[in-house]
Amino acid sequence: MEGRHVMGRRAMGDRAITGAAAPVADMATGHPRGDSSPWTWVAGGAVCGLAWSAALRGYMVELVGAGSTFTWTGTFGALLLPGAVTGGLLGWAEYLRRSGPPRGWRWLALAPLTLAAAPMLVPGAVTTLATTGIGGGAIAVGLMGIVGGYALSGRGRRWPRVVCGVAGVGFAAALAATVPGMTNPSQSLTDPRGAWAAVLAGSIYAVLALGCSIPHRRAVSPSVEPLRSGRVT
Repeated sequence: MEGRHVMGRRAMGDRAITGAAAPVADMATGHPRGDSSPWTWVAGGAVCGLAWSAALRGYMVELVGAGSTFTWTGTFGALLLPGAVTGGLLGWAEYLRRSGPPRGWRWLALAPLTLAAAPMLVPGAVTTLATTGIGGGAIAVGLMGIVGGYALSGRGRRWPRVVCGVAGVGFAAALAATVPGMTNPSQSLTDPRGAWAAVLAGSIYAVLALGCSIPHRRAVSPSVEPLRSGRVT
């Protein structure tokens, strides 16, 4: 009899520990209980990406001045839409990072390449890039977003992250430093408008690098139920 009591108490204890330590998941969706659905993260990321790309378009207007033109293909198809897609993919990466990511999820670190690839789909863009170099900025922004993201991730060997960090800071500084020579009309960095354009350029890149750091960061284990005293689950 005593042996049965001991075995019974041990079994109840095992059930309590198992029930408390098991990941809390919605059996219907497989998502961690209490967490948002993946579509919430994707939609939120897409809105952030849309706002980011719209800010980048504003910076481009500042560079070109009155000669800047807006088209459905160029403005929306080659810039705003890729920005929203990139943001959505990074939002999905954050959801996966928080919910016990599947194998291969870190490939989402390449999401910023959407910013580089989309403008090349515009008819004549590849030829223009090859002959004049126009369009290379989009490729540079996408690649440097990945570089800056890795530098800010806090994961991986230190010296590659330091090298990427130096490259990212140099890229942001170059964007700010080129304001006087690229804006039309020319704006000095000592002028409020020129200083604003430099801050806009640097902060746009900083935000991109922060977003691109998500797929590089350490994954978070799924949440677990707290052990409640006096209750057996």
